[in-house]
Amino acid sequence: MAGTTPKNTICVWYDKDAEAAARFYAATFPDSKVTAVHRAPGDYPSGKEGDVLVVEFTVAGVACVGLNGGPLFKHNEAFSFQIATDDQEETDRYWNAIVGNGGQESACGWCKDKWGVSWQITPRVLTEAVAAGGAEAKRAFAAMMNMKKIDVAVIEAARRG
Repeated sequence: MAGTTPKNTICVWYDKDAEAAARFYAATFPDSKVTAVHRAPGDYPSGKEGDVLVVEFTVAGVACVGLNGGPLFKHNEAFSFQIATDDQEETDRYWNAIVGNGGQESACGWCKDKWGVSWQITPRVLTEAVAAGGAEAKRAFAAMMNMKKIDVAVIEAARRG
C-alpha cells in the first residue's frame, strides 16, 4: 500500500521558524492545518539533533512542507501563495493577518509575511475582470496598478467603466 505523502508537495525553506509559520497559516486560512512535525535525527549544518527539521502542513488545501534549512536561501517574489477572496471583508481579513503579524505591504495585492514568504491576496472580481479581456480588463488592471491591498469596490467600478 502506498504512503499517505502526496505525489506533489510544495517545499518552503525557512531559516528556523517553519513550525511557527505553519501554525500561523493554519490559524489564518480555512482548510489549513499542521499535520506533522519531524525533528532532526542528528546534528546538521544549521541545527542540532532534536530541533524541528520538517513541518508538514496544508494551506487552503494545498500540501506543503516547511524545511528549517538555515539562512542560506531567502524567499523572494518568484514564489508566492495566491489566495482567492470573495469580497472585501475576506480580502481585508487575510491581508491584515499577514501584514499585521510582522509582514509588509507590496503592490497590486502582494504582501509578505514576517518570514518573507510572498502572498497574493486576490479578489475573484479582479481575476474575472482580467480574464474578461478587452476594455473591462484594461480598466480593472489600470485600477489595480495603483493599489497595495486590492479595493474590491474600485475594481467593480472599473469593470463597469
